[in-house]
Amino acid sequence: MNPLVGIVMGSDSDLPTMKLAAEVCEEFNVPYEIRIISAHRTPLDMARYGQEAHKRGIRVIIAGAGGAAHLPGMIAAHTPLPVIGVPIRTESLSGLDSLLSIVQMPNGVPVATVAINGARNAGLLAVEILATSDPSLLEKVIKYKEDMANLSREKDNKLQNQRKKK
Repeated sequence: MNPLVGIVMGSDSDLPTMKLAAEVCEEFNVPYEIRIISAHRTPLDMARYGQEAHKRGIRVIIAGAGGAAHLPGMIAAHTPLPVIGVPIRTESLSGLDSLLSIVQMPNGVPVATVAINGARNAGLLAVEILATSDPSLLEKVIKYKEDMANLSREKDNKLQNQRKKK
């Protein structure tokens, strides 16, 4: 099956974080591709990826980058698809530089931005976007959220029972 989600990152050092988005796609059986495409080292490849992704069936792009973090915004400039930016934590500013670079986009070039190292939420957001036009995927998302709520209730019940024993 052709990938519906494109997961891209600027460097292989971003892979441990960005794998979390891929894991979410796998959990929901959403086909994806994962690539290393640098906005700075391979700018023509980056532009081509953004321009051609929709022609290959990609419906959402998740782009992760650290430091200057230009990849999400530059991909967004070259694609008609929704782009979810993942700021990658850096040593120098703990990812704040990445976050600000991705979130401060000019009008007309939106990038939905998740938390620093928030690739799991980026994957979930991509799945939710796809679920708006896929009823079976929507059912999976609803069940996921119900399961999450039930787990939270179980944890609360456990806490309340521990307190009663005191």
